Amino acid sequence: MSRCATVSRGLDEPVSGTAATATTWLLLEQPGPWGAKALTSSHLDPALGRALEAAAKGTGVRVALIRRPGRHADPGPPPIRRVYAAHTVPGRVWLHSTSTRDPRRLLELDFAALGAGDHRSFGSVLGGRPDRGDPLALVCTNGKRDRCCALLGRPLAAELIASGVHGVWEVTHLGGHRFSPTVLVLPYGYAYGRAEAHTVKEALHGVQEGRVVVEGCRGCSAWERPGQAAELAVRSAAGEYRAGVLNVLRTDGAAPRWEVTVGHADGRRWRVSVAQAASLPPRPESCGAAVLGTPARMDVVAVREVRPTEPAR
Repeated sequence: MSRCATVSRGLDEPVSGTAATATTWLLLEQPGPWGAKALTSSHLDPALGRALEAAAKGTGVRVALIRRPGRHADPGPPPIRRVYAAHTVPGRVWLHSTSTRDPRRLLELDFAALGAGDHRSFGSVLGGRPDRGDPLALVCTNGKRDRCCALLGRPLAAELIASGVHGVWEVTHLGGHRFSPTVLVLPYGYAYGRAEAHTVKEALHGVQEGRVVVEGCRGCSAWERPGQAAELAVRSAAGEYRAGVLNVLRTDGAAPRWEVTVGHADGRRWRVSVAQAASLPPRPESCGAAVLGTPARMDVVAVREVRPTEPAR
């Protein structure tokens, strides 16, 4: 049977505008095996997992579990867990980290404030501080969610580690199994599909230089999917690859058509027409799907720079 990622690649399904959405990522180290819904089906207390999901709902925060790449036999509860929080909205990007012996303390965080970019509770509750290490590359490897994530993600994570790349973690779920291997790069929050080691290395190097790599990019998690596609289209059209200089100012319309206004820090504006279409022919959206699907795709129809005297609507 063909894997969902193999079929998607063969059909040349576009990856732009397919990233998971989250203004802030909250990452908790949890070694050992993960089930399909890892927050409630790993060796993390499932009651805590449900409580974290409930606390994050509607706040813009997405909670995920991470573990070191390698074998995942059950090592027992870790005495100390690494915790990261990253805010991805351009112009206000930050990555903080800490360690904790009691993951239940994460429930004391102000999730609404975290989603809005306020990291104070991460500091006061957990002792979090700005992370001074390398940018993070989170590789989805949750084979219980979809086998492509394990079959393609785990070798990528292992290759990155073997070649001396720092900041590599396995992560529970980034969405879009058919784009495996999928990778999220923090702190900027750009996701990549069908990722290869050279692309991930270049993306991490780009973070250190303050630029965004658009090869294989699915979009920035700070934006909804029409905004993700629009921002990447403006980058390509304007040849602008610096991080933090483009923002999605507004999105007008509703499915299947949006008009997205993208603004530059220097005052320039673009109006981007984005249309939702069904991906044809039908294909498996995941390896476990019982029926074929026609997943929505974001097609950029037009990119037009708005003159200074023209209202940006």
